[in-house]
Amino acid sequence: MFDIVIIGTGAGGGTLAWALRDCGARILVVERGDFLPQEPENWSGEHVFGQNRYKPDELWESNQGQLFRPGVHYFVGGNTKVYGAALPRFRREDFGALEHEGGTSPAWPISYDDLEPYYSRAEALYQVRGTAGEDPTEPPRSSPYPYEAVPHEPQLEAMATAFRKQGLRPFHLPMGLDLNGKCIRCHTCDGFPCKVLAKSDADMCCVRPAIQSPNVTLWTNTYARRLFSGDGHIQSVELVRAGERLTIRANTFVVACGAVNSAVLLLRSDNLANSSGQVGRNYMVHNNAALMAVRPWERNSTVFQKTLSINDWYLRGPDWPWPLGNLQLIGKIQVAMLKSARPRMPRTWLKLLADRSMDWWVMSEDLPDPDNRVTITSSGRIHVHWRATNTASHRHFLKLACTLLRRIGYPLTFVEVMGIATNSHQCGTLRMGTDPASSVLDPWCRSHDCPNLFVVDASFFPSSAAMNPALTIAAQALRVADHLTGKPN
Repeated sequence: MFDIVIIGTGAGGGTLAWALRDCGARILVVERGDFLPQEPENWSGEHVFGQNRYKPDELWESNQGQLFRPGVHYFVGGNTKVYGAALPRFRREDFGALEHEGGTSPAWPISYDDLEPYYSRAEALYQVRGTAGEDPTEPPRSSPYPYEAVPHEPQLEAMATAFRKQGLRPFHLPMGLDLNGKCIRCHTCDGFPCKVLAKSDADMCCVRPAIQSPNVTLWTNTYARRLFSGDGHIQSVELVRAGERLTIRANTFVVACGAVNSAVLLLRSDNLANSSGQVGRNYMVHNNAALMAVRPWERNSTVFQKTLSINDWYLRGPDWPWPLGNLQLIGKIQVAMLKSARPRMPRTWLKLLADRSMDWWVMSEDLPDPDNRVTITSSGRIHVHWRATNTASHRHFLKLACTLLRRIGYPLTFVEVMGIATNSHQCGTLRMGTDPASSVLDPWCRSHDCPNLFVVDASFFPSSAAMNPALTIAAQALRVADHLTGKPN
């Protein structure tokens, strides 16, 4: 018997395992996948995007009845194995009620000040690089960034200067990278596995150090099928390992499978921890769009592109009284990525675009809606009912971003709005709150119904904000670890 079972090894489960490794408890960490292999295909756009080499061979169903291949990855480290390593904090305002064009983003049951010390600890753990004081919306900090920001390459520095001339305050995007002898700042970071293991992911920063402790056991290729309860507590978990079903008992169970799969696990476990009826509801995934800004007469010689971001319109847009969101560069778009999205276009044309583009991610808040939810079909398939919210603000943001980029010398802009399959920022399905009638978890991510059940992935988010979620997940996992071990918060 174990004291604690942690299901999932991403930013939540992996961070929690690291934080509890020396607490004296016997910990079993369960991962449905294996370690992602280091291989030449890690850096191949054709294999990663054209062939979806690292995505699972499974299909989910949308509310239109269409099947789609989800943007999830089942490896030790979860989605952080292929994320872009952007690790910003949420803004102070994100933790309070915030009015948007599409409705109200609800307040969290914790404040920024409650989480701030854990943000600092998470930044140290994930080796975050940034520059304090550049971002006009930056919340107060109790400590500086652990490392200096990743510097802009020449064309990006020129772009930052052009933005400043437009009255904006561009800043270095906080990034988790090991530049001390590992990272070579290649063009295959965002969306790719790191072949040299230089990305600050949950695998490298948390899970591998955690399993060095004799108290921590990791079972890979092990699928959590369902949880069993009794007397108001979780008694055991049924696992499938090497084709064999095992029942494991423990004192405490932590679910961290990702916002969709965590909700599915509870639904599959006889609708467990769902007296509120909120399990699976309020699914959010951000309003995301990729924007290519092209200067036809100039090649983009930038290799490591993801260093620049703009938050000037995060809380209020010009000629728009509501928040718009975050604009950040993404990793350099390659021909194979474009080909997977536009298979009929000739590669020659796609290469001309890719060689001359600056590539951006435009992200606005997706508001919680109880009708946006995760369920299981009669055949056992995962069904995700999602309609984007707050879309007028996102459209306005896209128009504004295109205008801005044209003003600084990029006359051609191409926009691709992401759909339901781009769900790497999924959150909200097991929201936390103080009222058991309207939330699944309390402010410590403990189930209102089952006091020995915790959830530490982005399922707990009451709102999605408009920033990358990984650092907030990790910070809350550290906070939950202190709660579990009785440390003062």
